[in-house]
Amino acid sequence: MNIKSLLLGSAAALLAVSGARAADAVVYAEPEPAEYVKICDVYGAGYFYIPGTETCLRIGGYVRYDAAYGDQGSFTGDRTTDRLNGKSQDTWHKNARFTLNTWTAEETELGTLRTFTETRMNFAGSNYNGAKNNIDIHFAWLQLGGLRIGLDESSYDTFTGYAGNVINDTLVPYGGFKTNLISYTFDAGNGFSAMVALEQGNDDQYSAFVVDDNIIDSAMPHVVLGAKYTQGWGGVSGVVAYNSNYEEWAGKVRLDVKATDQLSLWIMGGYGTDDNIDRNFYKPWGGNWAVWGGGTYQVNEKTALNLQVSYDDSSSLGVAANVAYTVVPGFTVTAEVDYVNQSLANQAKYGSWTGATDKDAIGGIIRFQRSF
Repeated sequence: MNIKSLLLGSAAALLAVSGARAADAVVYAEPEPAEYVKICDVYGAGYFYIPGTETCLRIGGYVRYDAAYGDQGSFTGDRTTDRLNGKSQDTWHKNARFTLNTWTAEETELGTLRTFTETRMNFAGSNYNGAKNNIDIHFAWLQLGGLRIGLDESSYDTFTGYAGNVINDTLVPYGGFKTNLISYTFDAGNGFSAMVALEQGNDDQYSAFVVDDNIIDSAMPHVVLGAKYTQGWGGVSGVVAYNSNYEEWAGKVRLDVKATDQLSLWIMGGYGTDDNIDRNFYKPWGGNWAVWGGGTYQVNEKTALNLQVSYDDSSSLGVAANVAYTVVPGFTVTAEVDYVNQSLANQAKYGSWTGATDKDAIGGIIRFQRSF
């Protein structure tokens, strides 16, 4: 019994010592005081309060890489000179872009005060569409209620919507884009809205086509008016624009229809009084009229098929079709084929917005884009 008691006592002592040493080995540090960003969910996902203010801020953007090949003129290929024989030939066009966006919003006694900026940084291996190496402040506007002031894309295009979910939607161009403006949009809250804008125009060589002499040349701005009605089935919209430089009018009307849960269709027609001047900011197509149409078919939650067909009074035809596949949320790969037919006679009369030197041009582009 003495030996048993001795052994039990020794074991208990060893366990006590081991337990004390194990307890001494784990030291928990006191948590440091931390300040957390306060989430602002009033204006949607991604906003947070700027510390010490009532202003909500969101930061986002995308990283994009394009690789395109084909006939110069379909906004896809580039031309180069063979180093061995000096012949002109097609080559790949590559472009990398980083875009940084900021949004702010805050409630005031006069309505919501907002700002939006978009800065695009491009690098291309060749001088494609003026975008070799450049930093482009593409948007920089502020908005109080329905009043918007600053750098935006023309209300002539944004109010009705762009020409489909294709990459090259300007095979037959439908309007100028970047401009300084002052606009006001009235929203009735029942699906009806109306807009008026005073715009400066631009001579920006980085647009989808070359815009000549469209910055206002007097105290009179360009004027854009629009009206829209939207419901669950789709919507009807229209815009009319007055180019003060040339004293000419142009307009577009558009119909959007949600045919099924998977299929959405749209058609848009344009008409301008100016059938002689090339590259009117609001009527850049050939002749007096043009029409665009297409749709999107959502195959499943990851895959969408997009199509656009366009035609104008000068007999120019454009067709663009693509498949957009969402690999994972925020990362999309789009493969597109483009075709344009613009006769040399039309090019001589109206200019070549595609850069094509032949009647027919075809090419393809693949785009990788990570949006955040």
